[in-house]
Amino acid sequence: MRSLWRTLEVRLLRDIALVCLAVGLIGLSYGAVAVASGFAWWFPAVMGVLVLAASSEFLFVGIIAAGGSPIAALLAGLLVNARHLPFGLAVHDVLGQGLRRVLGTHLMNDETVVFALAQDEPERKRAAYWLCGLGILVCWPAGAALGALLGGAVRDTDALGLDAMFPAVILALILPALKDRPLRRTALAAAALALAVTPFLPAGLPVLLALTALPLFTVRTRKKATR
Repeated sequence: MRSLWRTLEVRLLRDIALVCLAVGLIGLSYGAVAVASGFAWWFPAVMGVLVLAASSEFLFVGIIAAGGSPIAALLAGLLVNARHLPFGLAVHDVLGQGLRRVLGTHLMNDETVVFALAQDEPERKRAAYWLCGLGILVCWPAGAALGALLGGAVRDTDALGLDAMFPAVILALILPALKDRPLRRTALAAAALALAVTPFLPAGLPVLLALTALPLFTVRTRKKATR
């Protein structure tokens, strides 16, 4: 762990710490919402450790609270987390081997992947991925447990703006990469496609459908390389 800290500069360590703090704050809301929906106080904390996927956990609690079946909630969560398939292809080289690879896969989420891909050197990629992942593994369940114990203190994520925290953090992390014109055009095409189909498709599918814009980046990159 000490070698991971030495690999990254102070600014990046600060960014990772702020992201983990944001995750913990959203965990407060998740824990409070879960308890208010009728779940036991320990449920959000256990889910936070075992699932470690905020969007899927919020969706699961919401579907159950609305009277849906556990099977439907489980399938919806799996659908939302299907985005981890391309994530795994993008960061396969930072996960390690054996049991460490199993833990590394469990730590995979939007933030860890974005931090890893933003680094140029393999060692920095691994350090950023693991530090962010381990930080979220601590902060998310801890925030959920504290929110559950506080009960109804944080019920409405929209009122406090906590629901906007994740998108804002991800956007800030990917902005430097969007200086590349082919990547920027591909990202805009994917975003437009996802927004266009959002009113017609279930949650999770628009993001997956946006991946069909990836060939645009591949084609443009190849053309640039052949010039």
